[in-house]
Amino acid sequence: MIRLLRAFGSIILGILREISDESAYARHLASHGRPHSGEEYRRFAECRLRQKYQRAKCC
Repeated sequence: MIRLLRAFGSIILGILREISDESAYARHLASHGRPHSGEEYRRFAECRLRQKYQRAKCC
């Protein structure tokens, strides 16, 4: 029963990390080989917003 609750909690935490972009930020740091910092997060967030609003939306 405890294993089931832990597995469920792990899944929920993973979903929340994806929704909040925490996982994307961790992947960004790993792929660029940079340490976590306020400046790096700002750079990451600006890049994500720029990409989001540059994509054309259809009807």
